[in-house]
Amino acid sequence: MQKELWLFPIGALALLTFFVLVQVPIRRFYAGFKGMVTAKDFKFGESKRVPDWVVVVNRNYMNLLEVPTLFYLICVIHFLTDRTDSLSLGLAWIYVFLRILHSVVHLTYNNVYHRLAVFAFSNLILGGLWLDFFRYYI
Repeated sequence: MQKELWLFPIGALALLTFFVLVQVPIRRFYAGFKGMVTAKDFKFGESKRVPDWVVVVNRNYMNLLEVPTLFYLICVIHFLTDRTDSLSLGLAWIYVFLRILHSVVHLTYNNVYHRLAVFAFSNLILGGLWLDFFRYYI
């Protein structure tokens, strides 16, 4: 398999992150134009006046900058070591799909149990991706 295939799941997750990032100012400005918030509400983060539908997008963006760094790292390691097989690449795509699903749940109906289940499963897949890499050294 071509090692360049690793660039696609990396790019897909980065694209999701940029999509969510763009939602942050869109939702904040919309709330501002509706008179729900002022610039002062964001001076030290987000005040209690900021509506949940505005807060949640920022939280989702932060989620996409936390654990996924481990995903980016293991993908780059696979790329640099030229270790590409169907299992590892499949796990990478499953992880990306689950992160997309997590964002959809988080940014729409935001059921905590559904979000937790998807988040936990994505972390198990990510752990499996790391274990799969190191199986060659055990």
